[in-house]
Amino acid sequence: QVQLVESGGGLVQAGGSLRLSCAASGSSFSINVMGWYRQAPGKQRELVAAVTTGGGTNYADSVKGRFTISRARANAKNTVYLQMSSLKPEDTAVYYCNAVTVVADYWGQGTQVTVSS
Repeated sequence: QVQLVESGGGLVQAGGSLRLSCAASGSSFSINVMGWYRQAPGKQRELVAAVTTGGGTNYADSVKGRFTISRARANAKNTVYLQMSSLKPEDTAVYYCNAVTVVADYWGQGTQVTVSS
């Protein structure tokens, strides 16, 4: 079992920055990929960015050059960060942390990001 706890969401003006954090506990040593997804009202959940154990990254086209995902491991815990810059109103959504192991996917509770114009 993996537990994910997100933090860092909030309200920001367009052009501003936010950093999201997601701390994984439990069997976090078994995590292969960690990432961030988002879901705006009336839309499907979509991948924002992901990072593998080896450091490989993948970004949605809409956030390339503006968002940076990174991953840290300390004291047997994995933490993934999403640094978001040059935020746009269309980035407004609930952001969910995701962790992928061999046997299951795990999700955080979500954190709201609202970008005002």
